[in-house]
Amino acid sequence: MRSLRLLVGSVGAAALLLTGCSSSADSDDTATDGSVGADSGATYPITIEHALGTTEIPERPERVATVNWANHEVPLALGVVPVGMAAANFGDDDGDGLLPWVSDRLEELDAETPVLFDETDGIDFEAVANTAPDVILAAYSGLTQEDYDTLQEIAPVVAYPEAPWSTDWREMITLSSKAMGMAEEGEELVADLEGEIADTVAAHPGLEGTGAMFLTHVDTTDLSEVSFYTTHDTRARFFEDLGLATPASIADASAKTDQFSLTRSAEQIDGLDDVELIVTYGDETLVEALEGDPLLSKMPAVANGAIVLLPNNPLGTAANPTPLSISYVLEDYVTMLAEAGTATR
Repeated sequence: MRSLRLLVGSVGAAALLLTGCSSSADSDDTATDGSVGADSGATYPITIEHALGTTEIPERPERVATVNWANHEVPLALGVVPVGMAAANFGDDDGDGLLPWVSDRLEELDAETPVLFDETDGIDFEAVANTAPDVILAAYSGLTQEDYDTLQEIAPVVAYPEAPWSTDWREMITLSSKAMGMAEEGEELVADLEGEIADTVAAHPGLEGTGAMFLTHVDTTDLSEVSFYTTHDTRARFFEDLGLATPASIADASAKTDQFSLTRSAEQIDGLDDVELIVTYGDETLVEALEGDPLLSKMPAVANGAIVLLPNNPLGTAANPTPLSISYVLEDYVTMLAEAGTATR
């Protein structure tokens, strides 16, 4: 797993030029107080339309807070440390509330850990308010209208553009960087990530066009039905970034729903006969169950052993791609896909 330093270096260098209002005590002039710093060509007010309303940011935000999963990764990637952000509630092996790629980035910025919001029982509105933010980023989130309205009383809020938890990593960067007055730096970050992905995928040309499905919610004691993520989920959508294809069966099913996952009866499993590669969470027990089932074993991916088992570690967590996690796991993830994909040829 590679360091984030090379990828964010060019963007970070630009961000460091924007931090004139940060404390002179900061060793690398990074905005460790949540400050965005001097404008990067932004004109205020900035207006952002999203699924829950229209947000106007009247002037350059001095203090950035984020809620829900991974939204803090955008300001961090751009060299700005939030004043507060959600503690990791999944994949946090050491219990410090930070995923490893976030810890690495904070270390690179020589910054202390921001205030961590405990969202175990939902958004801690009081804790968010106590950080006195000028903007709250939640482009990738599950905010309800009530959540949004409450947060709006604290500071302008950037919610998801279309549906809860459906914002992909590009949209997350684009919306959040715009809200911070750093749209150009956001575009550069997207371009850097796209370039890294393209270079990594190019080293595994055999993946190109392989039809992949992200299988989920598999009960090995009851295989009468299986569930899979639709293209409304960022995990399944990320496949196309990696050179894989969305099988027609998955694309057609996704087009008929706004749900993140669908369930199919094992008796209808022949409808998934264009699935060449399966990615899922689990261990060999799951593979054995699928291979031993008289119906599910007929799926091409199962019959060929083309199954990627994501471990319960950062790699499994980062299958849901976010601005900092992509670089952290990309090489390992693509290698696993390529190794399993050889079974399809």
